[in-house]
Amino acid sequence: MAKTTRFYVGGCRSGKSRLAEGWVASSASSPTYIATLQAGGDAEMEERIRMHRQSRGQGWHLVEEPLEVAEVLTANPHASDLILIDCLTLWLTNLLMARRTNEEVEAQVAKLCLAIRQSEVSLVLVANEVGLGIVPESGLARRFRDLAGWTNQQVAMVCDEVFFVAAGLPLTLKRP
Repeated sequence: MAKTTRFYVGGCRSGKSRLAEGWVASSASSPTYIATLQAGGDAEMEERIRMHRQSRGQGWHLVEEPLEVAEVLTANPHASDLILIDCLTLWLTNLLMARRTNEEVEAQVAKLCLAIRQSEVSLVLVANEVGLGIVPESGLARRFRDLAGWTNQQVAMVCDEVFFVAAGLPLTLKRP
């Protein structure tokens, strides 16, 4: 398989992760899953993580990294032939909860985009599309929405293929 970068973006529970994981499972012999979610002591979220791990099955290397995604991607600790990052929106949430400024977030996104461009292995990235709803009431929520939209735009620019997912169906937005 020639090196490619795919980006799946869609609403919550749209099927984007399922599609991304399915493509990776059918395309890679030794995939790595970079998970950005932190349960933070939330029992329901811990159960979701457990079920997510179980649904992937065997054969995946797992790296749980809430903040330093570009560094893990660059290191490729398992020498994988394909890396899946799920989810960039949760990664952004982690950066905001770590009290990173907009400039620090933008620098992290720039590092990630550089790592995507320089990667020697194929990549699949997943993120939520948060710009289809109403304007949030709080400043933090508007900041999150704005940074998420901007981040998705930056990542889409450096990926070969971009898919918008709704109701489990991918709509191709970009192809080489």
